[in-house]
Amino acid sequence: MSEVKQSNRIQTSILNAQEKKLLIWLGNHMPRWVTSDTMTCIGVVGAFMCGLGFALTWFGIYWLWLSVAGLFVHWFGDSLDGTIARVRNQQRPLYGYYLDHNIDTITEAMMFIGAGISPLMHMSVALAIYAAYLALTVYVSINAHIKSEFKLTYGKLGPTEFRIIIALANIAMMYIPVLATFKIQVQVGEQTHILTTLDITGIVILVILTIMYLVSFFKDAKWFAERDPLPKKGEE
Repeated sequence: MSEVKQSNRIQTSILNAQEKKLLIWLGNHMPRWVTSDTMTCIGVVGAFMCGLGFALTWFGIYWLWLSVAGLFVHWFGDSLDGTIARVRNQQRPLYGYYLDHNIDTITEAMMFIGAGISPLMHMSVALAIYAAYLALTVYVSINAHIKSEFKLTYGKLGPTEFRIIIALANIAMMYIPVLATFKIQVQVGEQTHILTTLDITGIVILVILTIMYLVSFFKDAKWFAERDPLPKKGEE
């Protein structure tokens, strides 16, 4: 498992430089009793808040504020768990890698399923985005082991940017009524589907994630093929 220890973290997102400075400052000012595991638990609570906020929109659109708050709490916990370990020189590469990826899978499920339960997004769209997220997670994990690269962002977008996009979409739906009630019919073959604003936002995110995955997949497949060519005749 030495690959996990030696993997280079690749972050090229729009907000990465400013976010990194903020996280290091926060990590250095956290009370000593706050540990990396504490922040991981806070991240899980944030994800639950986000999913619950979506689900509760059956009782009123302003429950989306709970979802927005949950996104912030999730960012706070999820981003600081590793930062605290690094600024305190308490890294646990094996445990941290194991815990982080398993918890991420659970927390993302909470948020996407919550969105799918709500009247604002079809469950099929929510699960499709979740599937794309899992595909990227598998891709990142494979490269962390065999290429020693831990890629956290794609192009200029990372988890923080996607959280901001979702939060802004939620706020827009609360204060621009037409967005919350907007629906459009889309004909796919013989079936008619009614899409909401959040469905459309989700589909855009799905397309972006899919393109990111495919571009990265084929680029790395070429890289691996060049470094692991077919054996020449007589070398089998």
